[in-house]
Amino acid sequence: MTPSAARHHAFRPRRGPIVAVIVALTCLIGFIGLLLTVGSSPNWSLADKIFSGVFLAVGLFLLYRQASVAATPDEGGLTVRNFLLTRRLAWAQIISVRFGHGRPWVRLDLADGTEMAVMAIQSADGRRAHSEAMRLAALVQEHEATGSD
Repeated sequence: MTPSAARHHAFRPRRGPIVAVIVALTCLIGFIGLLLTVGSSPNWSLADKIFSGVFLAVGLFLLYRQASVAATPDEGGLTVRNFLLTRRLAWAQIISVRFGHGRPWVRLDLADGTEMAVMAIQSADGRRAHSEAMRLAALVQEHEATGSD
């Protein structure tokens, strides 16, 4: 891995995706068990099966979104994929990186006066999260110092 690639590898939480996969597998197994036990009952109509399947699909989609949270830096900026939204930020838009003091994840202070969560760096990951927050802050400072957008 080149030095630039090492600095610019994606930020991803460790525990969140593991929990999401375990919950997804549990839901899938539970749904199969439900179909095998109650699915043949005359009291359980086709509509019940369809709505249960739709409910499962929505739940699995939300778990997928949780598992795929990431922040991907490159020379041009940072792409933040949170639970619901994905947003591309140029380095010049990021003023500072904040973490700690009971925050569940990193917060970015943006040039437009707003702030943005970066769920890819979560306090649940302990020391690793702090080192990743410092790596992100270093990237922001590096691109600020070089004047690159």
